[in-house]
Amino acid sequence: MIATDLDGTLLRSDGTVSPRTRAALARAEQHGCTVLFVSARPPRWIDELADAVGDHGLAICANGALIYDVHARAVIERHSLAGDVALTVAQAIRQVAPGVSFAIERDLGYGHEPDFPGRWPAPEDTVVAELDALLIEPVAKLLALHQKLDAQEFIALASAAVGDLAAATHSGHAAVVEISAANVSKATSLARFCAERGIGPADVVAFGDMPNDVPMLAWAGKSYAVGNAHPAAVAAADHRCASNDEDGVARVVEGWFG
Repeated sequence: MIATDLDGTLLRSDGTVSPRTRAALARAEQHGCTVLFVSARPPRWIDELADAVGDHGLAICANGALIYDVHARAVIERHSLAGDVALTVAQAIRQVAPGVSFAIERDLGYGHEPDFPGRWPAPEDTVVAELDALLIEPVAKLLALHQKLDAQEFIALASAAVGDLAAATHSGHAAVVEISAANVSKATSLARFCAERGIGPADVVAFGDMPNDVPMLAWAGKSYAVGNAHPAAVAAADHRCASNDEDGVARVVEGWFG
């Protein structure tokens, strides 16, 4: 199995899958290798890549919280963060970092507080409400964003405030922390996905670039950090490869399958 992150790893900086990468992944699948996208993206951001998803049609989304059938446009497995726990976590972060604002991902839905900035394209059915209303139900992921604090400072403060209540990580250089249920990560969902298919970690090669990829890179039998990777991903991976804009994943795969 090839398990690969998307943004910053498989995708080029413009968000596309290059022809070379498409060809390399198709060749791997022709040789019996399962290719699985493992991303922080919510399902709605995987839909645009439907033609690049393998024949199985599945992707791991929201840092492991959701298993999404891209072809059927349906979430088939979820590992949600309970609403009351998410509210406790949010209140703890707000105590140490006043000025923080929150958004939530829930299966195919998205919502945010009124003062949450529009950093990402929002769907038409976005729910804008106060946090206690957004967290009446469980969520796939809670997003915490600070517009004034330094990114590393905010990430450290928020992660410490979350503690063992949930799983906190980040996947960029902005002051954004992504929060999932405790013990939910790309690695836990990938391990479960593989076990159900009789695949062990020794038969998995993982590619990534950011701290949210670290558990997956550490779990896989072989792992690569792309040339543009965060130092945490580099430290966790067994190998390096070229950057996302240089088709690093494709170059490695071509080395295996010609």
